[in-house]
Amino acid sequence: MEEQSELKNKLVKHVIYNIIGFTIIFVIFGIFIFLMVKMTTYKNANLALIESKNQILQLNEEKINLILSPSFFNSYVRKDWIQTTIDQYKEEVLVKKVVNPNIIVIIRNRKNEVLNSEDLGKLSNYINEIPFSQKHLDKIYDVILNEKYSYKALNIFYDKENDQEDRYIQLLINVDSEKKLVSNYFSIISVSVLLGIILSTIASYILSQKTLKPLKDNMIRQMEFVQNVSHELRTPLTIIQAKQELLLQEPNKKIIDKSEDIMLTLNETKRLSKLIKDLMLLSRADSNKILLQKESVNIDEFIKNLVLPYSEIAEFEEKKIILNLNYNMDIELDTSKIYQLIIILLDNAIKYTLQGDTIEIRTELKDNKCIIEVADTGIGVSDEGLKRIFERFYRENKDRNRETGGSGLGLSIASFIVSAHNGTIKASHNNPKGTIFTIKLPRWNLGTLPKFHFLV
Repeated sequence: MEEQSELKNKLVKHVIYNIIGFTIIFVIFGIFIFLMVKMTTYKNANLALIESKNQILQLNEEKINLILSPSFFNSYVRKDWIQTTIDQYKEEVLVKKVVNPNIIVIIRNRKNEVLNSEDLGKLSNYINEIPFSQKHLDKIYDVILNEKYSYKALNIFYDKENDQEDRYIQLLINVDSEKKLVSNYFSIISVSVLLGIILSTIASYILSQKTLKPLKDNMIRQMEFVQNVSHELRTPLTIIQAKQELLLQEPNKKIIDKSEDIMLTLNETKRLSKLIKDLMLLSRADSNKILLQKESVNIDEFIKNLVLPYSEIAEFEEKKIILNLNYNMDIELDTSKIYQLIIILLDNAIKYTLQGDTIEIRTELKDNKCIIEVADTGIGVSDEGLKRIFERFYRENKDRNRETGGSGLGLSIASFIVSAHNGTIKASHNNPKGTIFTIKLPRWNLGTLPKFHFLV
């Protein structure tokens, strides 16, 4: 329960960390996109204001001084000439020089009074709402009229020798459509970020489940492994301890009188030693610390010599071993490991077959691979057993394995040996009864490929 609770806490933390990470990424990404869109959207309006400013500043300074001078408007000249000159100025500044028709030009004196309100049309109704400060010049800023209409504004200052003649030009451009576009885009970005966070939460949970599944499986296997090892070690140790205590209770007895107890103790000691040896082998296998010492051997001859002593054991138990060896080629193998592999399979076959059953070992070349099969007509394995047969300490019938001295590690070692040779092993049903273990080994290994010679 503690392990399950710890694993659940790890899953929750993993999901939370992923959600925080994805949220930060989406928010930063959304802000960046929004700012880029906002800057791009208002870019044309800002450029129009700057361009109009530059156009106005290119006017002839003397003409501006003359036209904007109060003394000019108070001069004793004909009114029609004055009006004509002012109209000419307006035409030149507002039409010819300010080429963008979307730009609104407001002329102010040093008291911030508007000098051309008659040219502003409906905008003159909001003239008092338009903010203006002589301290903020040559900077683009936002203007909101009637809490409804949006403008971008830019102020220009004309420096005159006489302070009484200072003039300011304020440029405005309407950005209602741009503001609406930015507002809509902000809503889209907000919804997208929120949707991204929700999807990332779901994805984080799914990915966390998949990421932690191997850890969960490994934890379960580790718990089972520890329990099985404890059980396997406890039994022989208990027997050895009990028998030794009996010997101590009768110190005057002769060895021949206690030979059975001594033999049982020795057998349990051997079984315990083998179990520890197997566990050490699997431990090295897990850490990839085992190096194979490969050599070229004829696999058929190798199996024939290996099986010879076991044929006599099988005959003694009224069982039959049949060899059907058709590979008849050399292959690169670690002979000691392959020897152990065949012995494990052969030993299992002999243990789980009855009188009159047969055990057949076959070899052949198929799909450019060396195929080795160990088939028996014994008691067989269930469908569930076939799925778990290579798991450590898995035994379909623990009582029967206890009687035969099995620990449930042999087939795990066999699977490791085959994997170390870059091969595969699987178990299947043998019709009408029994089990078949099929091993597929690569014909060549990297670095030992046959050399081809070409004549030029």
